Parts: sequence; C-alpha cells; structure tokens
Amino acid sequence: MTHYQKLQNMYLSGPINRATYPSVQMEVSEGQAEITLEVQPEYFHAGQSLHGSVYFKMLDDAAYFAVNSVVTDAFVYTVAFNIQILRPVKSGRIKAVGTLKFASKNWWVADAVLYDAKGREVARGSGNFMKSALSLESVEGYQ
Repeated sequence: MTHYQKLQNMYLSGPINRATYPSVQMEVSEGQAEITLEVQPEYFHAGQSLHGSVYFKMLDDAAYFAVNSVVTDAFVYTVAFNIQILRPVKSGRIKAVGTLKFASKNWWVADAVLYDAKGREVARGSGNFMKSALSLESVEGYQ
C-alpha cells in the first residue's frame, strides 16, 4: 500500500470522521489533498447554515494532508492556521483542496480553498505545520 493510501486510511479511520462526518472522502497526491463532505443540517449553527468549525476542519485537514503527503516518516502538527469564511453554505457537497506552498527540513506552509457544490469559493485558509516526534508507522490507521 502506498504512503498516500495509508494517509487516506488514517484520515477516514479517525474517530471524529467516522462518528461525525461519515460521508467524508479524501484523495492525497504529491503536495495536495482533496476532501469532500456532504453538508448535513447537523453541521449548522442557529442561523441555518454551515458552522465555522466545519469550514475550519475541512481547510485544516486538506492543508495538513497536503503537507503529510511529502513527510513520510513523521506525523505532522498544525501549529497555526488562519481562515477566511467568504459565504454561507446550506446544502450540497463541499470540497476542500489543500496545496503545499513551502517546505523546509522541519517547517511547512500549506493553503486550502473550500468550494461549494456550484464550484464557488466559500472559504480559504493557510497554515503552518511541523514534524512531531511521533512516527507515522506508529499512528493508528496508518496501514
């Protein structure tokens, strides 16, 4: 099994994704990750549109896996992440696309854009990531 497939397994087997976001899907390639999710009313705030925590999770996860696609020996951590929510989402399948922008020995920067079902940009984010002391081989789900 390839590194990308193992990352996908790790993501999809995560307790939060299995319990809270059962429709989530992910594809990883060199320096990029795409995550899709079917919007559900359970993800809404009182204003009847997607809660900001879902925007954040999708953007952070896509950027994170874009980084971990090129880091094959260690689990990486998000150390900072900034998002901008541009428009509300009320239905459909959303897609986050994360792209690696900068890489050094122990520091990475990745951006992510979230699109609605019509292909409109609804949010964007940028994060900083670093290696942890945790080996990927020891992470549950990375198999």
